[in-house]
This record gives sequence, structure tokens and C-alpha cells, in this order.
Amino acid sequence: MTAKFRFAPSPTGYLHVGNARLALINWLYAKKVGGAFVLRLDDTDEERSTEEYATGIQQDLSWLGLVWDDLKKQSDRSSNYQAAFEKLKAAGRLYPCYETGEELDYKRKRQLSRKLPPVYDRSALKLTDEEIAAYEAEGRKPHWRFLLDQEVVGWTDDVRGSVEVDCASMSDPVLIRSDGRPLYHLPSVVDDIDFGITHVIRGEDHVSNTALHIQIFKALGAEVPGFAHLPLLMGPDGGPLSKREGSQSLRELRESGVDPMSINSLLARLGTSDNVEARGDLATVVDGFDISRFSRAAAKFDPAELKNLNARILHEMPWETAKDRVDLDGADEAFWLAIRGNIDVISDATDWWQTVTGPITPVVEDQAFLDKAAALLPDGELDEGSWKAWTGAVKDELGVKGKALFMPLRQALTGKSHGPEMNRMLVLIGRDKALARLAGKSA
Repeated sequence: MTAKFRFAPSPTGYLHVGNARLALINWLYAKKVGGAFVLRLDDTDEERSTEEYATGIQQDLSWLGLVWDDLKKQSDRSSNYQAAFEKLKAAGRLYPCYETGEELDYKRKRQLSRKLPPVYDRSALKLTDEEIAAYEAEGRKPHWRFLLDQEVVGWTDDVRGSVEVDCASMSDPVLIRSDGRPLYHLPSVVDDIDFGITHVIRGEDHVSNTALHIQIFKALGAEVPGFAHLPLLMGPDGGPLSKREGSQSLRELRESGVDPMSINSLLARLGTSDNVEARGDLATVVDGFDISRFSRAAAKFDPAELKNLNARILHEMPWETAKDRVDLDGADEAFWLAIRGNIDVISDATDWWQTVTGPITPVVEDQAFLDKAAALLPDGELDEGSWKAWTGAVKDELGVKGKALFMPLRQALTGKSHGPEMNRMLVLIGRDKALARLAGKSA
């Protein structure tokens, strides 16, 4: 049987790096074992789900290179959930409840005041036909709870090892709202069954849900998949990343010029004991992937670490990879090789392209020195040896050396006090612009 993994975001916001980590690990595991990766959009929340966010999720995953083998939307599958509802109801695993939200809240507060756990008391199971008829005569519509077997549910987790959850400590969960719409649990399990999902990898905040889901799998007569629960990714402030808390989105990272492989390289190793390494392609990330390397300890996402990793990837990136990302008319391999060691994000290349092509405002402190240096610029076409020959001639003729020699020339030619090696920059700038800039002209 083909191994199948899924990433199931709700299109209620843009993805952040915590979401991306789960998507990446599911994708890597699928590729590692020759399986399939399913993107499932959990879009049953009609109030908050939007097409804009659904499109944004797909754009973000495509940008990261996490291509899915199949795309499913829960909004297309209401009949499947209705069929599962009828099956569970017929099996006696769903029962109608008529309490209002206010009544349930009162019960919880009363239990807490008596130092009891706020677990649903199953009073709806004791309703008589007359009581039910009275509620319906009031216009009340029931919500439907799943009747949990009050047992210990256990499984072997790929990250947490042996896990046991005592379902006797849990309330019977609501699967169907009073308006007839299914809540998270039922569609999630039905989809995993129908799509043949063999491995469910998600955050550790779903551990108790997994015990419930295992019971639903069995109640529907389905095989239970394997599970792995990863610790939630923490932000720089130590709190969990969240779309609702405004954590930095993948869209923002993309627009800031961050390279997708820096994100993939970082997230593939966060939470393991392995060193984070700059990887240029996903194939090498797949080769080094091992789900057993992830620990139960929380991992922290540090934007500064991402920035440094991004710079390392760009500094080693070949032109064949970079040319599709550098959107500059006329830029070539010579330009890229000259400037790649001096950029932190891909958009920095635009600044250096402006430096090369102009116009720039030269920084001039001693025009007389620059005039004399210009007269010593080698004749003919400039090449990477021209800078050394030129500065050597200026040193011999004018008796200056070190910073006093190199800095005025760099500032005049580039308008900056630091940057790429000048032997390459001089060639890119060209003779005419170089002479104009040495003369203090904007060019």
C-alpha cells in the first residue's frame, strides 16, 4: 500500500513558519518513503475561510517547492460527512443534546466550583421522549456528541514514543453543530479514511484529539493510521507561532526576498540534534531526513538564524539557480558572481545592479587625487586584472597605499565604502562610467 501523508491547513489566514514546518516534514517523509503528499484545505468554517487565503496557501507551498500529489477541499465533501454521521448514529455512537451554550457554561462553572473536572455529564442520554419533544417544541435543534468508550487509548508515536490517553477524563465531543454543520473531528477522520492517509503528522496540541480520532476510526470500521506529534514551534519571544497572533507569514518572508531553501533548510532540522546546514535543493534535504531525529523538546524559530542561513545559501548559489530569481534585465553570470557574497536577500541584488548600471552619486573627498588616478587607468578593454594593474600604478606614481589608496577609488566608483571585490566591479562598471565617476559626475 502506498504511504500517504497530508497537510491540512484551514484557509483562515496566511501560513506562518510553524505551518510550513508541518507541511515540510509531511512532504519530506512522503518523498523519503516514496509516498504521496495530499494538500487538504479544511475550509468548512464559512465565516472565516476565504478563497484569498486558500490561494495564498497554495502559492506559499509552491514557492517552497512542496508540490502536492492531490488537492482536496472539505467544502466539496459534505455528503461524505453526512453518510458518516448516519453510520455513527445508527451504531449508537452519536446522541442528540439540547443544552444551550449558556446552560453548558453554567454546568462547567458549577463543576469547577465543586472542584470537579468540567467533563460533560451525559445528561442528554437520560432524556425522555417527552423531554425531547418539549425541547423541539421550543424550537431547539440538537447538537450531536460522540459517545466515547471510557478506556485508555494508546499508540506508538513516531516522535513521542508510547502514548496513552485516558478517555474517561474527556467530555464526549460534539461532532455535529445544532445547525447541522460538522466540526473538525468528523471531517478530519472521514477524509483520512477516504483518501487512504497512512501517516498523520501534526502538532502536539492534537494528542488528545488523536485518542478521540482513533475511536472514530474504529467506530467507522476503518484502519487506524500511524501518528507523529511534533512540539509546537516557538517564536523569538518564547510563545507559540500563530496566524491569529500575527506571526510572520511566509508571504512576508517571500516579499522580503528570503530564499525558500533557507526556510526549508532551517525547518527540516529545527527540533533535532542535527546541525542546521545550508541546502541548495530539496533533494538533499530529503536525503538527510529522519523523523526519529525530532525530539519532544520545543524548538525555537529565530529570524536572525534564518537571515544568516539565507545569506549563506545565496553566497553559494550558482547562476543557473539565481537567474530565475534575479529579475533584472541585462544581469548575467559575471554580475551575479561578483555580488552574491555581499547580499543577505535576493532583492539586495537590485541595489548592486543600480551601482553597476547607474546613475549613482560618487563620493568624492579629494578630486585632485581622483583626476590623477583616472589618468593612470589602463588603456583598452578592462578585465579582472585591470584593478590590480591600475592600483599598482597609482601607488607607484602617487605614493599612496592601503586604505588611503583603495577607499577613495571604491567610493568614487560605487558611491559606497564597502561591497564586492573591485577587480570584478570595475569590469562591470566599464571604462566610460568609471571615468565619469572619477570625474565626480553622476553616471
